[in-house]
Amino acid sequence: MATGAAGVAMELSEDADASANWVSGGADRQAETAGAAVTDSGARHAEAWSRIVQRLRAEFGEDIYRSWFKGLSFVEVSDMTAVLTVATPFLRMWIRTNYGARLLALWRAECPGVERVDVRVRGVETATPERSTPAPVQRRLRDTRSAPALVQPATASGDQLFESAPLDPRFKFETFAVGESNKIAHDTALSVATSGSAGTMFNPLFIHGGVGRGKTHLLHAIAWKAAELDPSRRILHLSAEQFVFRFVSAVRSDAAIPFKETLRSIDLMLIDDLQFLQGKATHREFSHTMNALIEGCRQVVIVADRPPADLCGFDDRTRSRLAGGLVAAIGSQELALRRQILEARVRALAERGQSVDLSTEVLDYVARQVSSSGRDLEGALNRLAAYRCFANVPVTLDLAERVIRDLVATQERPQIRIEDIQRVVAMHYQVSRSDLVSNRRTRAIVVPRQIAMYLAKVLTPRSLPEIGRRFGNRDHTTVLHAVRKIEGLLAKDRSLARDIETLRRRIEDGES
Repeated sequence: MATGAAGVAMELSEDADASANWVSGGADRQAETAGAAVTDSGARHAEAWSRIVQRLRAEFGEDIYRSWFKGLSFVEVSDMTAVLTVATPFLRMWIRTNYGARLLALWRAECPGVERVDVRVRGVETATPERSTPAPVQRRLRDTRSAPALVQPATASGDQLFESAPLDPRFKFETFAVGESNKIAHDTALSVATSGSAGTMFNPLFIHGGVGRGKTHLLHAIAWKAAELDPSRRILHLSAEQFVFRFVSAVRSDAAIPFKETLRSIDLMLIDDLQFLQGKATHREFSHTMNALIEGCRQVVIVADRPPADLCGFDDRTRSRLAGGLVAAIGSQELALRRQILEARVRALAERGQSVDLSTEVLDYVARQVSSSGRDLEGALNRLAAYRCFANVPVTLDLAERVIRDLVATQERPQIRIEDIQRVVAMHYQVSRSDLVSNRRTRAIVVPRQIAMYLAKVLTPRSLPEIGRRFGNRDHTTVLHAVRKIEGLLAKDRSLARDIETLRRRIEDGES
């Protein structure tokens, strides 16, 4: 009996071992099958990515592909998400912003199960936050008399400093004379400087006006005040010429990507003399940078000698963007403001040990006669101070009249606009301004149009392409033909020469 029970137990044990071996073998076979399926799926996705790459090359061209897509690497498709990686946070931001929708459409065409595309930075385990910035940026502001101040965000490499242009320690809000002509520009500039990371509704802030009206003073004052209130705020102040130089240098040294990253990581960008920004590539890079900063709630302040609509070389989209925040004009300085500027300058000289005793009569005379710009006012006062301090002679009204005679003779002329020329010419020849910019080619329209183009070239600093744009988006060669045509006729048509001289005088005198 025992023997029988033992035999049954032995048979059951053998059956259990056989069953276990069968189950184990089945599991192994299932694992092999699953591994093969995963491998096949990965291969299919890799092949799909290869086809997507070819589509990107064909759709966007080799230049754009090399600039933005060449660094993209395929990782996997997991949970209905195609995971791609790039080298830098800037590339990730740019691709997601500008090409994310197209990448998703291409993936869905290849793999209908893909619901989203996740672009990550290589070496970072989790996805980078939406508002990613490059490596920590060093901020510094030195306020010294001996050395100009610098606001220095450093690049991630650490061996190069993306330095701001020097800031003048004299140009602060405390030393800015406020009057009716510049109050709006001053108040909005102060609001931008004190807003901190909260930002303002004035973004971008565009300040424009003639020479010597305090535009650069306000730009420097914004940088000083912003750094004083928040030393951690990343500030970059550049002239348009410096922006061009650094952009070209970055491209030549194959450092365009770090340059773009640095620009887009700052909190406050200040650009002086935007009218001097030249080159299509530079205009495009400036526009992209400005858009990225504004969309990222970073402040942009621009200074120029003309409003956005009159800037040469910029496309309509950029002009519209520049005008979309607040455009603050600084007008001609009124008498009270000029007097205030002189008094502030006298106090500044006294603080430096150069006490200048100028009578109220002399100050009133200078303020009344020198109306062209604040720089001319300062120049006039410096001349009088030199006579008082170095020649040791009293500054009388007669002396002041002799010393600043040339400045009194040089009065500022109003800036001539192409619209003013078109209006005067249209009225003189009894046509409408819309006719001058239309496509009509009757002689009654063509001749006045050519005269207006000629006067625009002679009386304004505008380029031929800019003049053509103001005359119905005509090509610059059309403007050049009109200028040469009128120049040729002036030598032999006295009636035309008299007409143009009359028009020129009316335009320069500001008549309608």
